Amino acid sequence: MSSGVGSNRWLVVGLGNPGPEYEKTRHNVGAMLATQIASSRNAKFTSHKARASVAEFKLGVGGDAPSLVVAILRTYMNESGGPTKSLADFYKIPIERIIVAHDELDIPFAAIRMKRGGGDNGHNGLKSITQSLGTAEYFRIRLGIGRPPGSQDPGDFVLKPFNSTERSELPDFLSRAVAATEVLIEKGLGLAQQEFNQ
Repeated sequence: MSSGVGSNRWLVVGLGNPGPEYEKTRHNVGAMLATQIASSRNAKFTSHKARASVAEFKLGVGGDAPSLVVAILRTYMNESGGPTKSLADFYKIPIERIIVAHDELDIPFAAIRMKRGGGDNGHNGLKSITQSLGTAEYFRIRLGIGRPPGSQDPGDFVLKPFNSTERSELPDFLSRAVAATEVLIEKGLGLAQQEFNQ
């Protein structure tokens, strides 16, 4: 790995919708993770012209320690692609070092699954990002929110806040997801999946 600028820089994008009315909803669990990653390193978010808030810091010490750009987008979920592409271009981060954290209906609440590439599974944020980047080959941290109970519409379910039981488990869920993100960056997808894909 060369020691040039950006040679080991990663972009982590936490998906969600902007505004206080969405802040605590299931659809914003990706943005919650981004916030948690930054606060675990005492990194502060600043406004970026790419319609995003970003926090920058190094994971570990030494010249070759990976540096992270953690982003929360200031656009609605279905417009996530433009800001993600602008950030990747601005920081010169290649596709293989882009990680998108998002809510996932198809896995149980608090489960974490990591993968690279694949479809968008009807997720408008992923659809927009894949379109803007021109490829689906970025990493995903899929944060389980579970399926809606009964006949509740999934579109309504994702825009509702977590229930009280889920809220009590959220801190542990997010701290495991922070650890999973760091292992993915420092040790690769295979080891991260072994440790965290339950």
